[in-house]
Amino acid sequence: MRHKPLRTLVVLILLILSLTGCRNESGQIAGAGDSSGKINTVDDLKDKRIGVLTGSAGDNAARQRFPQAKIFNMNNIIDLTAALKSNKIDAVVFERTSLQAIAKQNPDLELIKEPVQLLDVAIAVKKANPLLLDSVNRTITGLESNGTLDDMKKRWFVDGDLPVMPELELSGSRDILRVGTEALMPPFEFVTGNNEVSGFDIELAERIGQAIGKKAVIENMSFSALIPALESGKIDLAISCFNVTEERKQKVDFSVPYHTSETAAMVKKSENAPQLSKIFSNIKNSFYSNIVMERRYLLIVDGLKTTALIALFSVIFGTLLGALICFMRMAKKRIFSAIARVYISILRGTPVLILLMLIFYVVFASVAIDPVIVAVIAFGMNFAAYVSEMFRTSIESIDKGQSEAGIAGGFTALQTFIYIIMPQAVRQVLPVYKGELISMVKMTSVVGYIAVQDLTKAGDIIRSRTFDAFFPLVMVAVLYFAITLLLALALDYIGLKTDPKRKRKAVQSNG
Repeated sequence: MRHKPLRTLVVLILLILSLTGCRNESGQIAGAGDSSGKINTVDDLKDKRIGVLTGSAGDNAARQRFPQAKIFNMNNIIDLTAALKSNKIDAVVFERTSLQAIAKQNPDLELIKEPVQLLDVAIAVKKANPLLLDSVNRTITGLESNGTLDDMKKRWFVDGDLPVMPELELSGSRDILRVGTEALMPPFEFVTGNNEVSGFDIELAERIGQAIGKKAVIENMSFSALIPALESGKIDLAISCFNVTEERKQKVDFSVPYHTSETAAMVKKSENAPQLSKIFSNIKNSFYSNIVMERRYLLIVDGLKTTALIALFSVIFGTLLGALICFMRMAKKRIFSAIARVYISILRGTPVLILLMLIFYVVFASVAIDPVIVAVIAFGMNFAAYVSEMFRTSIESIDKGQSEAGIAGGFTALQTFIYIIMPQAVRQVLPVYKGELISMVKMTSVVGYIAVQDLTKAGDIIRSRTFDAFFPLVMVAVLYFAITLLLALALDYIGLKTDPKRKRKAVQSNG
């Protein structure tokens, strides 16, 4: 029995690998419906399953061009690529330059030559900031007139391999230009092996900062969070292949266009190799490209540290806050009990992702606060709502005669609770507490929405460079499993140490 956790981990890895490889000779997932017909032209997409990045140019272009198609919205281009490779969708509609970078590393994918739509790309600026908008416009116009913008496009879009960011001379000013982006779309924005955000858009942002005498600080966050971050003042600019739409103009201002985006469609080629044998034969290459190359394991290590940090402090904060809410809930004064009831109802009824974004973009909208601290607060508050009810039910389950016996024995009410009630309540609450703690740790995977680079975000960054749909996901899943397994073992150990039956057996064996 001592090796059961290790066997469980091995079984999990084999199960995930087998699931990722369960495809037939055509590359189709077993049980999934086959798409009808080879897609050769844009018109062939009119009634197909099309994947788009929510709120992107591809989203608007696909809905306008293919009103009869079934549109699938996803959070990033890497998930769209994985869905296409696994035949969950028939095509991806997105910016052509980014799709070309993806197809270059995926021989089984190709682009349709005909464009879906042409759209202008601009920088989003928070409303009511005309001075900054004017500075951005003048900088873009200047870079166009002196040929710098064309040179940048040649280096990033035409020459081939992704270039190294140029070193720009920055002014001595301590002022900061906060720039938001989602660094999952090479060559526009991506994360290098040194865990630095790079790309065409990032160079443009730094040149804008140089022109206005500020240092550009890049905030890597979810694409869907960029507009809320601008509105709340968390960032000054958003640059991530933004297309100008009338709906967005109601919320933010846009600069003059700096690039004409050609949205294109990426599809699978007709010939596909058997996937099961391919996965196992290429596992060594996958390990090298996802872990060793460019020292990408450092991204995982940093993400793992962040996830562990958020989980640890969320548990501590949530447990202490939960104990306070529990005492308020059990208080004789109705006002305290009512406050605790309302808190528990609201927090348990609000999705943790919504709570996280509300605290970051609304509660702390005008406060310069580390997003990791916000994550701890949000997850701690959510955890406290559940923990408080666990504590209350476990305490109330202890027979009242126990308290009466303690008081009769000369203990104070506090001593009775600490030495008699609490040890029994802890033993009863531990199994439920363990399950809730493990759920909370897994829920921390959404912190990427507020620009926190945790374990899940690190996996997304690696996928954005290697375009490996499965290996990074399997790796992240195994690491989360290892974290939760260690936590479960630690709580089981505590449960054994506090078990009176075990203590009595130990005393009898020693006697």
